[in-house]
Amino acid sequence: MMRKNSIVRIGVFSVLLLGVLAAFGVTNGREVAPRFHAKSMDGQNFTNESTKGKVVLFEFWTTWCPYCVGEAPFVDQVSQEFKDKGLIVLAVDVGESKKTVKKYLEEHPRSCQIVLMEDTNLAAMYAATVYPIYVLVDRDGYIVGTQRGAAGERALRRFLTRAGISGDADAEN
Repeated sequence: MMRKNSIVRIGVFSVLLLGVLAAFGVTNGREVAPRFHAKSMDGQNFTNESTKGKVVLFEFWTTWCPYCVGEAPFVDQVSQEFKDKGLIVLAVDVGESKKTVKKYLEEHPRSCQIVLMEDTNLAAMYAATVYPIYVLVDRDGYIVGTQRGAAGERALRRFLTRAGISGDADAEN
């Protein structure tokens, strides 16, 4: 009788665990990206549905972060270089006013899509509290990686290969 109760408990626990994993979007060891809405400063709207079939790189940054300023040029470069291969870069400024970001962008123009925190819930979803933070979502809407902190252009390019984004030169390395 005791053995039967143990088997029942294990079965109930397994069902509950599977339910919890499904509720949090974990399937086949991969985590589904949370539902989001983001509006860029130029008025474009982005959602899970609108980015389906594309690779999305979220860059969480601030104007006062020296590492963010240092990485911005090559983030913009890969954004332009791989846009035809399906890459969308959304640079989410965290916690600063539109006025502050506009003034910064006048002196440091960016070519990727800039999103303000007031126009999205992304910073809270990904616990963006240190900068920069990169989150990579594949074409099927699964998170394939998170990188906290600056690591340079080469690391960013290697990071993008996790979602199948690479250049011809990258493929040789």
